[in-house]
Amino acid sequence: MLRILFALTCFISVSLGAQNTAVGFNEKLTYTAAYNMSGILTDLAQVTMETSPVKTSKATLLRLKCTATTYSKWDNFFKIRDLYESYVNPKTLTPYLYNRDINEGGYYKNMKYTYGHKSGTVKTVMKKKNHTENKTVNIGAGTKDIIATMYYMRLMDFESMSAGTSKSFPIIFDREEFKGAITYLGKETISTTIGSKSCYKLSIGSSESGAVKGTLWLTADANKIPVYGKFKIPVGTGELKIKSATGLKNQI
Repeated sequence: MLRILFALTCFISVSLGAQNTAVGFNEKLTYTAAYNMSGILTDLAQVTMETSPVKTSKATLLRLKCTATTYSKWDNFFKIRDLYESYVNPKTLTPYLYNRDINEGGYYKNMKYTYGHKSGTVKTVMKKKNHTENKTVNIGAGTKDIIATMYYMRLMDFESMSAGTSKSFPIIFDREEFKGAITYLGKETISTTIGSKSCYKLSIGSSESGAVKGTLWLTADANKIPVYGKFKIPVGTGELKIKSATGLKNQI
């Protein structure tokens, strides 16, 4: 399931200083995740992306939460129960805290980040069963975790781009910073479960060897929600299809 989330993330470019006009406090997007098994594209899991307000003593943050769960009939084959969440500034989607808690086929891992943007560092805590490891890593300006990046892509101004425009962006994942890249391919209308949608079509890539490559379609409206994605990894291919979308910030 990490591969599926990673596929979504690699579609994004960073535009420092962009203001959030697309992501609200009570949004819920639900997807079906499919994987090519023996030549047949098979629905394996549900991916849910939700937002909610979180009040602290100093401010109200926006919680970005993503969960991935295999359908019950596949649990005996390879059970997945993954949680990813980032706590961000609701106006800029700048992350302050990040939590990743995964359980995939009996493999458990928890990773927490605390950002120090002024110092250009991230304090990390990694837990694997009975092992805990603390480490501080350096990051560049604009670097975000995988979940904050997934949402931040929706702040991009695709209307000002011409087809063929490419951009790069920094992501921190598993305590390492790397470059992702997108190429804007233009607009395309596709049929989805929530209706026919005019979309921004994006091609993805990464500087990482063996990373996900693919294509993503975002609605060409004020919300810019991902509605369909195709991805390719070293061990196969798959897709994400939207099932439902509620609580959107902008009424279309």
